[in-house]
Formats: sequence, C-alpha cells, structure tokens
Amino acid sequence: MALDSFTLRVLDLLAKKWGVSKAEVMRRAVRNIKEEEDMKDQCPKPLKALDWLQNGGGMTVQEAEAFRAEVQAEREAKRQWWEA
Repeated sequence: MALDSFTLRVLDLLAKKWGVSKAEVMRRAVRNIKEEEDMKDQCPKPLKALDWLQNGGGMTVQEAEAFRAEVQAEREAKRQWWEA
C-alpha cells in the first residue's frame, strides 16, 4: 500500500491527537466509511421515497383520518373567538 505525503501527515496527526496507532486510525476510517455506505444502501432513492409518501407513507386510511381529526381538533382549540 502506498500513501501520498498529505495522507501520511494527516494519519500521523490523527494518531497523535487520538492517542492511538496509525493502524487504528486507518481501521476507524475504514469502519466509518463502511457504515456510511451501508446507510446509503438502506436509504430509498428519491423517487421511491416520493412514491412511498404519496401512497400514505406507511399509514393506513384509518390512521390518516385519526391524525387529520386530531390536527383539526387542535386547530379548533387554538382558534380565537374573533376567528369563528
């Protein structure tokens, strides 16, 4: 494996800052990148997410109606006498 001078300097700096070996810095970096990539793989693509939201976002019709009624009741409770 060959690393450029910038990467070697940063590797050394992080190892000193964290009080760990350079190998541990590299292990942490690889682990973090792997976790980020796993998260990206689990996230839906934008159009797929939009389709999901437009199809109710996982709510049943009954849940959506209950939520709508709850919001409406909350708005009515906050309405002032002059707005009626």
